[in-house]
Amino acid sequence: AVAPAEPPPVSSKGLELCRRPGFGRAGTRCVVKANHFLAEVADKDLTQYDVKITPEVRSRSMNRAIVAELVRLYRASDLGMRLPAYDGRSNLYTAGRLPFDAREFVIRLAVDDDGVSGATARCTCREKEYKVAIKFAAGADLRHLREFMAGRQPDEPQGALQVLDVVLREVASQRYLSVRRSFYSPDIRTPQRLGDGLQSWFGFYQSIRPTQMGLSLNIDMSSTAFVEPLPVIDFAAQIVGKDVMSRPLSDANRVRIKKALRDLKVEITHRGSLRRKYRVFGLTAQPTHELIFPIDDEMKSVVEYFTEMYGFTIKQPHLPCLLVGNQKKPNYLPMEACKIVEGQRYKKRLNEKQITSLLKVTCQRPGDKEMDIRRTVHQNGYDQDPYAKEFGINISDKLTSIEARVLPAPWLKYHDTGKESECLPRVGEWDMKNKKVVNGCIVNHWASINFSRSVQESTASGFCQELAQTCKLLGMEFNSEPAIPMYSARPEQAVQVLKHVYNAALKKLKGKELELLLVILPDNNGALYGDIKRICETELGLMSQCCLAKHVFKICKRYLANVSLKINVKMGGRNTILLDAVSRRIPLVSDIPTIIFGADVTHPETREDNSPSIAAVVASQDWPEVTKYAGLVCAQAYRQELIQDLYKTWHDPQRGTVTGGMIRELLISFRKATGQKPLRIIFYSRDGISAGQFHQVLLYELDAIRKACASLEPNYQPPVTFVIVQKRHHTKLFANNHNDKSNTDKSGNILPGTVVDSKICHPTQFDFYLCSHAGIQGTSKPAHYHVLWDENNFTADEMQTLTNNLCYTYARCTRSVSVGNFFFLLAPLLNTFSSFDVTMVTNLKFGLWSVVLFEQCRLFTMLI
Repeated sequence: AVAPAEPPPVSSKGLELCRRPGFGRAGTRCVVKANHFLAEVADKDLTQYDVKITPEVRSRSMNRAIVAELVRLYRASDLGMRLPAYDGRSNLYTAGRLPFDAREFVIRLAVDDDGVSGATARCTCREKEYKVAIKFAAGADLRHLREFMAGRQPDEPQGALQVLDVVLREVASQRYLSVRRSFYSPDIRTPQRLGDGLQSWFGFYQSIRPTQMGLSLNIDMSSTAFVEPLPVIDFAAQIVGKDVMSRPLSDANRVRIKKALRDLKVEITHRGSLRRKYRVFGLTAQPTHELIFPIDDEMKSVVEYFTEMYGFTIKQPHLPCLLVGNQKKPNYLPMEACKIVEGQRYKKRLNEKQITSLLKVTCQRPGDKEMDIRRTVHQNGYDQDPYAKEFGINISDKLTSIEARVLPAPWLKYHDTGKESECLPRVGEWDMKNKKVVNGCIVNHWASINFSRSVQESTASGFCQELAQTCKLLGMEFNSEPAIPMYSARPEQAVQVLKHVYNAALKKLKGKELELLLVILPDNNGALYGDIKRICETELGLMSQCCLAKHVFKICKRYLANVSLKINVKMGGRNTILLDAVSRRIPLVSDIPTIIFGADVTHPETREDNSPSIAAVVASQDWPEVTKYAGLVCAQAYRQELIQDLYKTWHDPQRGTVTGGMIRELLISFRKATGQKPLRIIFYSRDGISAGQFHQVLLYELDAIRKACASLEPNYQPPVTFVIVQKRHHTKLFANNHNDKSNTDKSGNILPGTVVDSKICHPTQFDFYLCSHAGIQGTSKPAHYHVLWDENNFTADEMQTLTNNLCYTYARCTRSVSVGNFFFLLAPLLNTFSSFDVTMVTNLKFGLWSVVLFEQCRLFTMLI
């Protein structure tokens, strides 16, 4: 019998997160190193002061310059020799009280027109006066932090941690450019070009946190895109090509350059050492040689003005001018007289080429990554940091050594008709040799289209025949002959050709459905892939499988096998299942009907505030195998992290109050598929949630699960285990000895199945790091699992083993993956629907899923 679930608390204050049930023992023991550095803090009185600067300054760097000048002038007198740490906004911290509770200082500082301290700007500056009011706010007691780490206090003392974080960031903030918790500089490592006027800057991430071993400083290497500080003409040439130097801009190219330059800061270069800065808001519609403006009661051309005023000859008068300054009364600046100001982070979405370039320059083998982290800690010189000394903070220079365990891979079950019906993965990998899928799909009617000009029709047809044969070898019923001959077309004809092929196939089949479309794409296909998916899934209701031309030329059996596995699950089959699921030996899953959920939310870019966020939930449908999933998608408010449609009610004029939502529909789907209602719920929730949001997310989403269950049957409250899965963290795990091949995979990373639940984990709560996949290139990142709520009473071994085993059931390749199968199902679901206008969709079929729009809920049901 299953114990009834506890009613959820009504507020987060009454919600205590799950405590650690003990430590795991399963697996082979080993030693790994983590990029966490032990931090020891003296028992000092920490004090917080409010800071108000008048007139208000928006720039953190400018605020820091003002307070730094205050400290320089008054530390030895009014500040009582205290060395305060400042967060760049409104908080100032000291180790001990200042001689006063409130005081106002007047600071005079030389600044340029852009509000930058003149001490570092090559410009003519003016002196500006600021009033700085400092007022006592509160004390931050380290005793509460020690009580929390000892498990005697439930709430994490954010105040004390913030003080320590600001202190340790103070020197780095003075040396480098700060972006959230990371610091960047072109001096850390030589910037690398990414294309289209961007370059990568390297830096490091830094954060202090409470762990089982005490306070630790997490240091990780980081990189991001910055605008390359080029002359504006060279920048424009990277955007539209070198023709910009010799011919007038087309309207299309002018728009591209305008978009690239908008909101960027430029500095003038035609006045010697005077480097005034301006922000660009546009480009002139006319070339420079056509521009005139009034001056001294006469009209003067821009070309004449720059020649007479500055002795500067404009050599590219066919180009437009930059529009800077006041939009109502703009200034004209010739492009060749300006240079991009250094240090401007690129905040827009990178294109595919830039992403590839960034990944290439940041990809490091584990040994190199570890060496870079050690070098960064040494260069930061925490032992010589005056602020760390002032606050009594000592940072170790050694990575943390941890006793870890390598969990065994699960046995996998394939069809009994294959030569190998059971398989044990080795180092996170296996293959389909001598194996057949456990449930093969049936494809009777298929067609193919070739959109690549470089692939001859005969080659493309041969590839499709090879793919069909591979599907048959793997246990699928796949017709060797297409419904109609292959059709070749240009990418720009995609919309018409897709519909033509579909209708031609229907005519040939005399009313029978075309089931699958194989599509060969050019290697660089731009928006073609998205167009194909949109047309097939939203208009034709047709499954599609795309393949790149490079794979057609060089046919690889492993590639064909992987594509065949994708086709099988898209068409309703199953590739493999866990052997323990067949024999019902999965703890807390096999004994009673259990449903496993996965949930995630994807958000549009920061500036795309008219676009909705997209939430998705998937759930297992084939207990006891837990391999096949159904999914739902909904649109919700812009950048809303809580999933709004987990459970909802609305009023219908005919039916009255109607209940619905993603959890409820998936529970119903489970019962239809298995004939049983779930008696246990395991809910893996998404990345992107910070520790400070744990209580809020758990309270809201656990309540939604409870209400969804209660809406189906009175007193139906199956016990729930709620787990947060985080990939966007900065913990790295390294082999203790990079030369020990027995403890590393082929890429030099730690072995798949490596789990850590001590030292660097939470002092008292139930969390662990698990690296379930083998590295391919670069340094593997473990997933961080945090069990917030557990009414099923998992032991550490049971939760860690289940989570690791689920990473071996991914349908699209024969490798273990970094997070459970359900999260990999969520990714394409979210990526696709974030580009659809969901309010316009009425009936869809998409890839792995059959998609149907529900009334009012704006939900999509996906049956895998």
